[in-house]
Amino acid sequence: MTLADILRKEQIVADLKASDRWQAIDELLDLLVHCGKIKPENREAIAAVVRKRENSMSTGIGFGIGIPHASTDLIPEVIGAFGRSSKGINFDALDNQPVKLVMLFLVPQGQFQKHLHTLANIAKMLHNKDFRAALEAAPDADAMFTTIADQAPKR
Repeated sequence: MTLADILRKEQIVADLKASDRWQAIDELLDLLVHCGKIKPENREAIAAVVRKRENSMSTGIGFGIGIPHASTDLIPEVIGAFGRSSKGINFDALDNQPVKLVMLFLVPQGQFQKHLHTLANIAKMLHNKDFRAALEAAPDADAMFTTIADQAPKR
C-alpha cells in the first residue's frame, strides 16, 4: 500500500497546529473521526494504542518525517491521515530534527505483513528528497494530494 492507496484529500492537513508529536497524533486522529474513518466512540482506544507504540520508540525517522502507526481491531481496513507543519514539530526524532511531514496510519489487528509493507512503502516515498520538497512547497491540501497521487505507481 502506498500513500495514494490510503489517503483522500480530506485526510490531509496542510497546516498542522500541533507543537509536539502527541498533539500532531491527536489532530490527525480527530481528522479521521471527522472523515468517518474512525467511529467517535473508538477514538480514545485507538489513540491509546498509537501512544503506546509511540512511547516504545519515536516514529520520527529523520529527514523531517514522522510516521506514527499502530494495529487495532477497531478498524476494518488500513486508514491514514497526513499532516504538514511549516514550523516543525518536536517528535523526538532519531536525528533530533523537527518533523514537518507526519503520516499517521492504522492497520487492522493481525495484518502484520500488510503493516510492515505499508510502513516500508511510506518510508521509501517520504525518503525521496524531491517528493518531500514538493509536499512542503504545495500551497494547500489539494496540491499535496495531487503530489501524492502523482507518485503512485501506475497500474
